[in-house]
Amino acid sequence: MSQASRTSRRGFLKTGAAAGAFSTLGLSRTLAVLGSPNGLLQVGVIGVGGRGAANLAGVAHENVVALCDVDANTLAAARTGFPKAAGYADFRKLLDRNDLDAIVVSTPDHTHAVAAMAALKSGRHAYCEKPLTHSVAEARALTEVARETGLVTQMGTQIHAGANYRRVVELIRGGAIGEVNQAHAWVGKSWGGGERPTEVPPVPATLDWDLWLGPAPARPYHPTYHPANWRRWWDFGGGTLADMGCHYLDLVFWALGLSHCTKVEASGSPPHPETAPTKLRVRWQFPARRQAKTPMPECQVVWHDGGLRPKLFADGKLPDWGDGVLFLGSDGMLLADYGRYQLLPLPDAKKVPAAPATPLPQIPESIGHHNEWTEACKGVGTPLCNFGYSGPLTESVLLGTVAYRLQKPLVWKWRTMETPGVPEAQALVRPEFRAGWSL
Repeated sequence: MSQASRTSRRGFLKTGAAAGAFSTLGLSRTLAVLGSPNGLLQVGVIGVGGRGAANLAGVAHENVVALCDVDANTLAAARTGFPKAAGYADFRKLLDRNDLDAIVVSTPDHTHAVAAMAALKSGRHAYCEKPLTHSVAEARALTEVARETGLVTQMGTQIHAGANYRRVVELIRGGAIGEVNQAHAWVGKSWGGGERPTEVPPVPATLDWDLWLGPAPARPYHPTYHPANWRRWWDFGGGTLADMGCHYLDLVFWALGLSHCTKVEASGSPPHPETAPTKLRVRWQFPARRQAKTPMPECQVVWHDGGLRPKLFADGKLPDWGDGVLFLGSDGMLLADYGRYQLLPLPDAKKVPAAPATPLPQIPESIGHHNEWTEACKGVGTPLCNFGYSGPLTESVLLGTVAYRLQKPLVWKWRTMETPGVPEAQALVRPEFRAGWSL
């Protein structure tokens, strides 16, 4: 059994009886909602600023009864729209309530796992912002516990609900450009760089800094971390790749039926022990597999950020789009972004691959990313970005940051979560929590 498996089970799956009880949690929660007077979920939201505010709006059609944020000003602003909701600074106190069906987690990356895991272990359905977790081992643990409990989960990759992504997936799976053995994704954003501040300003009276740090190593408060720049710091985020990878690589994973990579290597601006790179390129290798009974070949996936893009742009082989995704197949190429796609000839060919004459949608239109989750919590449908899908996606994304920080290519034995020949990678795959915190 892998270390991640041992960690995910520690303390709550100690007996067969406990495992049996967990297998009924999803059903019991669904029945509780269906039996309520108005059929609405009782929802708690952890983290209500930034993405949290958007997610709060996304579940506002349910009964939001509890809000949590370590910043009292942010919490107060959110409560103006939900005056009947109770307010908390510590998510653990919110989870002590016995009237909650479902939990939304929109904290900074380094507290995603502890909050989402606590929600699952308390028997609540869970929605968690992307990336699902801050470390590879946390993603594996959440994936396993979500499966074991049967609770309804969803990661916040909202673009997955868009119609354009669905049409691209259908075209790739339908063989519009033949067998795909390479894909690229790129963004111009750059969350990186910077030195640790030397000055130590006072902690704002409205902020619980110790709770904000959560499982991360202790350090003095500074406004460069809160409320947004935490993304560039390794202790709290994972730079541009962690921020945007689960959006753009989501399309690649979905269309190509990817799960776990076998190799990963990365390069970019000079590594820094504290902060993410301003430019990054990552290459993953994925094995051959079957997608809906269709064989798919081994493929390479490449990430570019901070202004880096595929060489085909410089060669004039692609239209000058902004952020996007490119699939290279045996019969052509497909270029896509959030809202459009274009079929293109291969670099050394002139023939544009033909789109289906009548491209009838095969993937149903989404009822909305948040609605997929809330309706599934009531027993209707299955969220497409559940932790069973988004956990492996997050693992691969975060393995890219591990390879970059070590400046070494990694062979990834995903079943055991081992990195043969690079034992030092394990400290980044399974980083230690600060005393007093655990999954």
